[in-house]
Amino acid sequence: MAEVKIAAELRKEFGKGAARRTRREGKVPGVVYGHGADPVHVTLPGHTLMLALKTANVLISLDVEGKSELVIPKAVQKDPIKGFLEHIDLLQVKRGEKVSVEIPVQVEGELAPGGNLIEHVLNALPVQAEATHIPESVSVSVEGLGAGDSVVAKDIVLPKGTVLDVEKDAVVLQIVAAQAEAPAGGGEAAEGAAGAGGEA
Repeated sequence: MAEVKIAAELRKEFGKGAARRTRREGKVPGVVYGHGADPVHVTLPGHTLMLALKTANVLISLDVEGKSELVIPKAVQKDPIKGFLEHIDLLQVKRGEKVSVEIPVQVEGELAPGGNLIEHVLNALPVQAEATHIPESVSVSVEGLGAGDSVVAKDIVLPKGTVLDVEKDAVVLQIVAAQAEAPAGGGEAAEGAAGAGGEA
């Protein structure tokens, strides 16, 4: 995974009023923590940060007034209506260090005929991976699966150096009969749900 370089500034004002002023300036309040050090409060450029966060678990080379740290996003707060970034927590990492993250699950393949639905029990898979080599996603094949079938964590092939951080028998997704979800007039809803599952 490539590093994204972002320059940040130390945050000297706190409270809701200061946070609002920061966001009006197109910046995002954040905190950097980890490795037993005291948290460092920063502001980051909003547009650059938003672009970086399009990649799950993006590795950021954060320059805070001349001091560089490798960090990954751990908690992102967004406005529930407008969608803009309100705050971000960033975890310090080191090269070679293992970190616990959740990686998106991408579904591939076609279900067996019958109009069944994919139910995502886990939208993201908890794993431990080397901080500078976090997979962007994992693929799960549902080719030929029918109602009652499921995929568990141990069925998923992980990249080298990445291990599960969840029980091996944890169900990631399962196939359910469409009529069980929508017994009357649910054809369109079933198709929409199936489509959404395929794109996840």
